[in-house]
Amino acid sequence: MANSTSADLKLTVQATGENSGTWGQITNTNLLILEQAIGGYSSVALNATTGATLTFSNGALSNGKDAVIKLTGTITGNVNVVIPDSVEKTYIIENATSGSFTVTVKTSSGTGVTWSATDKGKKMVYSDGTNVVDTAFTEVSSDYSPQLSGILDTNGNDIIIDNGGAVEDDSNNEYVKFVKTATAVNEVSITNAAASTGPEISATGDDTNIDLKLTPKGSGNLVFDGIKFPNADGTVDQILVTDGAGNLSFTDNSGGTSWVAVKTSGFTAVAGEGYFCDTTGGAFTATLPSSPTLGDEVTFVDYAGTFDTNNLTVGRNSENIQGTAADLTVSVERAGLTLVYSGATQGWLLKDK
Repeated sequence: MANSTSADLKLTVQATGENSGTWGQITNTNLLILEQAIGGYSSVALNATTGATLTFSNGALSNGKDAVIKLTGTITGNVNVVIPDSVEKTYIIENATSGSFTVTVKTSSGTGVTWSATDKGKKMVYSDGTNVVDTAFTEVSSDYSPQLSGILDTNGNDIIIDNGGAVEDDSNNEYVKFVKTATAVNEVSITNAAASTGPEISATGDDTNIDLKLTPKGSGNLVFDGIKFPNADGTVDQILVTDGAGNLSFTDNSGGTSWVAVKTSGFTAVAGEGYFCDTTGGAFTATLPSSPTLGDEVTFVDYAGTFDTNNLTVGRNSENIQGTAADLTVSVERAGLTLVYSGATQGWLLKDK
């Protein structure tokens, strides 16, 4: 029986008893051809107008048998790279040609796979003997957006990513859903809301008390649309203020009134505080703050209804009261008054009369 060759890689198939004394070299060549098919690489220069035909020599190394092929050269028209019919093989092919023209890898009789005029990337293709087909595995590069589909299950939580690259819910294509797989199902949803309002973060589920917690790493801040929140809490009764440049911080609340326990004897008031004054045991003086600033307020209230018999004196502390350099005597039962500082000229003025 004479030697024959395999259909795809053109290996030399030896008949029993043939090539005595020379079979070793034929076997070595066959092994090299197999090496080509598994991991071989060749650079194929294309003719500028006609392209190239890959070669499949019987029992010999040839470029059509390589696993990876790089197409090179400057092309001046749309060209073909032809694989002979009947060859069944997988390739990784890179279009490294110059020139804005298409390159089609095809069998002699097939239509093949085409690189567009601007596509200089890589493709994994296979020849089924009659045509060359794209495997749909394309090169991942810096300008390629990978797409995943299906459900990724991590520790019982479903994260759904659609084939358009968006993270979404699998039922209505609107949001990413983190699901707690327990008897009481709780969900945290990022919803693609209307264009006028933008995405919304919400919590749903059987539990009526679900917290949403965003925790920055280390000493980092939470920043929403350019507004930076402090990374630590303030003190009691402080409020958030902005510096006008997107930075929020906690500061003491200069508005409103902080009420103090009942006073029964003389004291010096503090701006922003309110005092219940009990003169049952005798009249006394409440001294206004020293060095006040514009808008400072102090409030006094007749706690026991005794201001008419035991007066409360409001000491001016070197500032005018109602434009006069004199203390204020309060002698009206159940009186309540707030003084606000207006400046050096008028001093402390009654806020309400």
